[in-house]
Amino acid sequence: MTDAPLAERAANAYPYPLLIGQLLHRPRALAQEQEIVYADVMRYRYRDLLARLHRLAHLLRDLGLRPGATVAMMDWDSHRYLEMFFAVPMMGAVLQTVNVRLSHEQIVYTLNHAEADVVFVNRVFLPIIAAVAQDLQTVKTLVVLEDGEAEALPDGFVGEYEALLAASGDRYDFPDLDENSRATTFYTTGTTGLPKGVHFSHRQLVLHTLGGLSALAMAPKQGSLHSDDVYMPITPMFHVHAWGLPYIATLAGVKQVYPGRYMPDTLLGLKAREGVTFSHCVPTILQMLLSHPKSADVDLRGWKMIIGGSAMSPGLAEAAKARGIDAFTGYGMSETCPLLSLAQLPETEIGGPRDTMLRCKTGAPLPLVDLRVVDEEMADQPHDGATVGEVVARSPWLTQSYLKNAEQSEALWDGGYLHTQDIGHIDERGWLQITDRIKDVIKTGGEWLSSLTLENLLSTHPAVAEVAVIAVKHEKWGERPVALVVKKPGAEVTDTELRRLLEDAAAEGKISRFGIIERIEFVEELKKTSVGKLNKRAMRRVYDQAA
Repeated sequence: MTDAPLAERAANAYPYPLLIGQLLHRPRALAQEQEIVYADVMRYRYRDLLARLHRLAHLLRDLGLRPGATVAMMDWDSHRYLEMFFAVPMMGAVLQTVNVRLSHEQIVYTLNHAEADVVFVNRVFLPIIAAVAQDLQTVKTLVVLEDGEAEALPDGFVGEYEALLAASGDRYDFPDLDENSRATTFYTTGTTGLPKGVHFSHRQLVLHTLGGLSALAMAPKQGSLHSDDVYMPITPMFHVHAWGLPYIATLAGVKQVYPGRYMPDTLLGLKAREGVTFSHCVPTILQMLLSHPKSADVDLRGWKMIIGGSAMSPGLAEAAKARGIDAFTGYGMSETCPLLSLAQLPETEIGGPRDTMLRCKTGAPLPLVDLRVVDEEMADQPHDGATVGEVVARSPWLTQSYLKNAEQSEALWDGGYLHTQDIGHIDERGWLQITDRIKDVIKTGGEWLSSLTLENLLSTHPAVAEVAVIAVKHEKWGERPVALVVKKPGAEVTDTELRRLLEDAAAEGKISRFGIIERIEFVEELKKTSVGKLNKRAMRRVYDQAA
């Protein structure tokens, strides 16, 4: 970097730091009467949200919280979580969103590592707190969250959320902060080692919100978010701020619907009752919604859905389109806040022969995102839609480090770009296609096979609901692919039929002969991580031993 002259500024000019609270100016002016709904528990308006943020900040201060302290949240997706997204960082504290699906040992580790001071706990998670309380090193205060009638206060808790909120002051003087102050922390869990703390500043979250909203607003027809939409997250608010969409939805001033725990009948009921038009989820959730018995009675047309976490198969995209769902891929990771790209189709491609293929591609970068595909020397690979390399990125909202983990932070940012550990290629139009995770590439007979390509081919069979292709050790070839297939309810297919798909693809030159899978196993379900991604490491452990 070189020194450059600073812009002149009048003595009384306001420097306008990029703070989370600044996202509320537009909805405060234009959307005060817009609704926020929590399942069948709570319904209020944006003006109530704004008032409750002041009360929540007072509540936190009365509990002894000061700037820099950490507030942990253990809840399903709710209006309370939305309030925490704003009030905690706005008062200068840090919000830790706790992954309630982790093991007890991992939850203890994350709370201690983040140095949580106070924990807000939905009553359904009280058994977890009871089991781990003696191992918590920094937690001083516990508050219970009720979804029904208030019950007796649990031992060791100072109060219940709504009661404490009602008793708190109604006007809080939110301070101006350094925009680089840490606002949120959460933990990303790989398949090995301890969870890693990922953290974001006010500036990063504001810029991610602006970048995401601008990309969604630029879509000519498909894959857009506008002020008349009704938003409902179907990815947990504890995971990468529900992909940052609650911040985007709030800035846009749209109606918001929070479903609590993800039960398919609840989600479908809210879609019908509240008129939901915009969501995001992993492929497994979309498959679950499409196959649920209640789905046939719900009009799903006009439901826009960003699909991420794992690749969306062409078969799933076709099934969604058949029900009138505008499903399209979004790409990112915990460390990227997460949005890096979206597969929004040019108007000329909508409904055309490439429609499904484009929806399943990784997509075009968001504004302010620098995406590259590089070799081991960090040299760019040609944008020919074929030459692969590791995907690396820069944007103003990428985490700058792992919390208290210098060694892995340096590896993450080796060479000045964030390393995604994904392999992919970029075409001549600038669209990215992820072909595999570095750790999931299958090395067989001297060739590299993309598990994603093989999964996409198998998913085109109408009887296939889900499929995962993993590598298992092989004495002669080093590794060989194994396909694990979940059939659609009531559907039948044989391994011979699926293998024929791969043989035809090899004959057409789409895959090498090494991609023809000899071993195809039919399973009831695929192993997944706590956030719904395919857990291929766990699958490999099982099938390596059985080889």
